[in-house]
Amino acid sequence: MAKTILTCAVTGGAPISNNPAVPVTPAQIAQQSIDAAKAGAAVVHIHVRDPKTGRSSMELELYREVVGRIRDSGTDVVINLTTGTGAMFVPGKEDPAVAGPGTEFHPPAVRARHVVELKPDVCSLDFCTMWFRTRAFINSPEHVTEIAKLARHAGVKPELEVFDSGDIGLAKQLIGEGVIAAPAFFQIVLGVSYGAAATPETLIYLRNLLPPGSIWAAFGIGAHAYPMLAQSLLLGGHVRVGLEDNYYLEKGVKAPHNAALVEKGVAIMRSLGAEPATPAEAREILGLGKIRIA
Repeated sequence: MAKTILTCAVTGGAPISNNPAVPVTPAQIAQQSIDAAKAGAAVVHIHVRDPKTGRSSMELELYREVVGRIRDSGTDVVINLTTGTGAMFVPGKEDPAVAGPGTEFHPPAVRARHVVELKPDVCSLDFCTMWFRTRAFINSPEHVTEIAKLARHAGVKPELEVFDSGDIGLAKQLIGEGVIAAPAFFQIVLGVSYGAAATPETLIYLRNLLPPGSIWAAFGIGAHAYPMLAQSLLLGGHVRVGLEDNYYLEKGVKAPHNAALVEKGVAIMRSLGAEPATPAEAREILGLGKIRIA
């Protein structure tokens, strides 16, 4: 098999009570990113959290500290910053047209500010509009387009996160319009409630919808993490693990850190005859450094 990119999603926005090993402070997030890279991750996908509350944050200075710590460490790893934060809307109980408690809904320039400022190698770009339990995750075509343009102008390659078939349809439209350069990099998300199911049939279907020549990866949430890692690998895709997606090393055993999840992922890859790509190889596969400013 060709070299396979393994991404480690270091920390998301879910409650930290689910696993106390989830990194919160910039120092913790950076160190777990560095350790994940040493364990075999070519890419680290990063959110930041408020160090005082542990809740998801959009604070530029938190991103700056995390990215600075990783870069200053001398560790070679592809940095992938999220733009997903800032798309949540909770309808008010009295008036559903008015934002209720828990709403974090911001314009594209705010959601992509840290990407424009820090210029990571990659940034995630969510295409879905769907429900995450009681909150609506809204990514209008207009907002997706604007974030894609901001990333391209900054020379940052977008990772197109797709949660169902309609997301791929919108991605194809933006590729056809020249907003997103081809070949695009797709990340297929499986197992999120109300999104695409984490099954082989679903993954094959979604993979077959991608534009020819696309670079793609897939991952599963929770208990689906490692079965979908193997499934993606066998279907020719790249893979992802990490505490953003899954808290457990195995049933009943919480992962002590991200590196442990990466180590298990690498072991599964090698058991199936695949070898994890180095960061340099990942850059070549993704075509990083070849992004043209539109």
